[in-house]
Parts: sequence; structure tokens; C-alpha cells
Amino acid sequence: MTLQSAAIRQGRKYDQVLEGAREVFMAMGYARASVDEIARVSAVSKATLYAYFPEKRLLFTEMYRTEILRLADSAVELSADTLPEKALREAGRRIIDYLISDFALAMYRICVAESARFPEIGHAFYENGPQLGRARLGAYLEAMRARGVLSIVDTELAADQFFQLCQAWISDRLICGVQRSFSELEIARILDGAVSVFLARYAAKP
Repeated sequence: MTLQSAAIRQGRKYDQVLEGAREVFMAMGYARASVDEIARVSAVSKATLYAYFPEKRLLFTEMYRTEILRLADSAVELSADTLPEKALREAGRRIIDYLISDFALAMYRICVAESARFPEIGHAFYENGPQLGRARLGAYLEAMRARGVLSIVDTELAADQFFQLCQAWISDRLICGVQRSFSELEIARILDGAVSVFLARYAAKP
């Protein structure tokens, strides 16, 4: 058990507090989000909130971790029985759908704004987001390498490369506020490019 998990006292209103925190952090960011406002939106007293989460930073990191695990668990697992063309399209679409979500953009902005002062926020963002996703994709790539379907020396690097390919064109436009929504045609363009480039590099040669 980690120190963080040990500090959290779960109870009947635990999920209620996390949902309220999610709403407030997304709307106000980290610095402007007050414990008073989170308690109000969660419909609990400050005493109840502090009983679960003694610090705002602990509340933020647990909210983010819980949300990311919920999203990961709701996604279809990449099966070693699925060939890369299909599996990568499924994974890539989930990556893009997450990237363009309001939640992802809000959490990214909080991480960039606060991680210098509060490194644990940046660590939580990385460990429960990018690192978790890359580990799951890496396990699939490792299985495909073992079957001789993909020719990859460094599956960890390859997984990271695929994630970066799925962010091409989309991420900069989102972060800079140039574009907020993307059509199916635009998403297909990015996804087709990501899968094609990845397989051109890593598909096993006959």
C-alpha cells in the first residue's frame, strides 16, 4: 500500500467527493479550485472532505488516477489474437478520443501549470496516463513480436512512437486553442497516417 492510498479514508461519500472534485478541477483548474467549492459541489461538509482527503493535492491525484483507470478498464483490451492493422486502429481511436476530450485537455493544462511547484501532480499525470497507456500497448506489441508479426527491438519506445503519431496535428491545435473539435474525416486522416507509418517501420518483412 502506498502512502497516498494509506492516507485516503474511503467511505460512503468517497465517489461523491471525487465526482465533485472532477467537476471543479475541470472548470477552474488546480490553483483556483478551493476546498470550499469542491465540498459545495460534492454536497458534503469540509470536515467530510478532509476526512477522505487531508490535502487538495491528494484529492487531485486520486481523482485523476481513478478517472484514468475507469477509462482504461472500460476500453476493450488489445488481444494477441488481433492482428496489428485492426488492433492499432482500435488503440489509436481510443487515444485520439481521449486527447480531444474536455477532461484530457483540462488535466494537461493543470499538469503544465502546476507540476513545477507540485511535482507529484506531474508524476500522477504521467504514471496514470501516458505510462499506463504505453505499458498496455507495449504488452500487445511484445506479443506480436513473439509471434513474428512485428519486428521491434524496443517495444517501449515503439509504443511511445505510436502514441506520438496519434497526436500529430491534433495536439498542437488543441493546446493552442486553434481548434476544439474534429470531424470524423480529420480523425480518420490522423489515424490512417499513424497506423500506416507505424506498420511501415515495424511490420515483419516476409
